[in-house]
Amino acid sequence: MTASTTRRTTAARSRIAAVGAIAVAGALLLTGCGDQTGSGGDSGEGKSNSAPLFDKLPQEIQDAGVLKAGTNAEYAPMEFQEGGKIVGVDPDIAAALGEKLGVKVQFTSGSFDGLITALNSGRYDIAMSSITDNKQRQEGLDDKGKKLGPGVDFVDYFVAGTAVYVQKGNPKGINSIEDLCGRPAAVQRGTTYEKALQDQSKKCTDAGKKAVKIQSFENDTEAQTRVKSGGAVAGVNDYPVAVDLARKADNGNAFEVIGEQVDAGPFGIAVNKDNKELTEALEAAVNAIIEDGTYKKILEKWGAETGAIDKAVVNGGK
Repeated sequence: MTASTTRRTTAARSRIAAVGAIAVAGALLLTGCGDQTGSGGDSGEGKSNSAPLFDKLPQEIQDAGVLKAGTNAEYAPMEFQEGGKIVGVDPDIAAALGEKLGVKVQFTSGSFDGLITALNSGRYDIAMSSITDNKQRQEGLDDKGKKLGPGVDFVDYFVAGTAVYVQKGNPKGINSIEDLCGRPAAVQRGTTYEKALQDQSKKCTDAGKKAVKIQSFENDTEAQTRVKSGGAVAGVNDYPVAVDLARKADNGNAFEVIGEQVDAGPFGIAVNKDNKELTEALEAAVNAIIEDGTYKKILEKWGAETGAIDKAVVNGGK
């Protein structure tokens, strides 16, 4: 289910003008698994025309009053489902961006590896799901440089690297990603950390060691379960996600993170390359929430301060 905003008719506006202005309060709409839900941050429909960055938006989004966002809500604290709502760092940042832009932000949760395809097909206006901005995604290429389809532009808003997590107590003695040669490791399919495992596996074989036994899953929950059960000696994930997992899973008794994050890079809001106007509006909105302190408060709320940036960048990934 999606939510839509109906424009007032000329007659309706005349009647409103006759009786005085009416302020209409709106709320950020978050949609997950077909259910319409609400989340933190108000973005009022009645405030749309007076929002500081409203005029920067494409006309069709101004008319709709809604920015449709695709996500994969399985990455606490970045985006996850709680009580039927999609919550986390990204939804809160989106709510703040909606305030600056004067529109509602509507999230729909789907598979991670299908987000960019869905974006370019027109299902979403943006994709926001801890997506690492890199040249491969900008140009629509696979791991071997083969063209898969249209690329996307990114508005970078966060920085994170890859982390390795293991069972609590580290029973298999894994101290770094280099220790995974010849051993099973779990990861979500289509992610940059799956690519990190593939790169490490090649380093293993180039050094005369056995390849990493990569176990790729449709969603991250399955990968976590495989590590927890002992079917994989480690899992690989985004650093803030792995840290949150170690802190919260089974009250902190299920996992631990090994070493520091590696290969840190930007997370970006993905936008269709033909929609430069929206890209520029989002860049301005990210900078606006950084400047007024809202961005910092959101990251502090979720314990994600290590990923803070000083200024939005378009296509800053390598």
